[in-house]
Amino acid sequence: MKHNREFEIAWQGLKSGVSVFDYYLDDKFFTDNDVERDFKDLDVQLTLRFDKKNNFFLCHFDIDGSVSVPCDRCGEEFKLRLWDEFDLMIKLTGEEGEAGDDDADVVFIPRSETVIDTREWIYEFLMLSIPLQRVHPDKAEGEPGCDPEVLKLLNKLSGQEEERKEIWKGLEAFKKEDKRK
Repeated sequence: MKHNREFEIAWQGLKSGVSVFDYYLDDKFFTDNDVERDFKDLDVQLTLRFDKKNNFFLCHFDIDGSVSVPCDRCGEEFKLRLWDEFDLMIKLTGEEGEAGDDDADVVFIPRSETVIDTREWIYEFLMLSIPLQRVHPDKAEGEPGCDPEVLKLLNKLSGQEEERKEIWKGLEAFKKEDKRK
């Protein structure tokens, strides 16, 4: 990822206690870093609550916004609502390269680091907040939000699948006869 001071926290200059950092993320967040993605129109407000303690920091990332993604069922784009929360603990170590446990929610940095770059964590948490399966939400009446024509075609094709299963059932009769001989 490219270097961007916007996402850096100079922790030595902060008072002990909670500091809040607000970030607005759009498609520029990804285009600046040449990251391939299968979504567009990112519109996210990210709030980072940074709680400075003596030997560690508690970070709480709160993601709220939307993104346009293709529907896995019908292929049409729709606005997907994003909301998620992630916690991260940053522990200070005495020497560079010194690390403790391999816990995913704990990061170790040397005390000599005066600035913490949160860009990679923001990227990671943003990607984790986008679900793997993306399907139109149901309408208020309870009907699927997908294109009705595509759903009709899918239902028609699923009927053909039942016909294929019937063919195999007939072939299994031959298989049983063959075992008897």
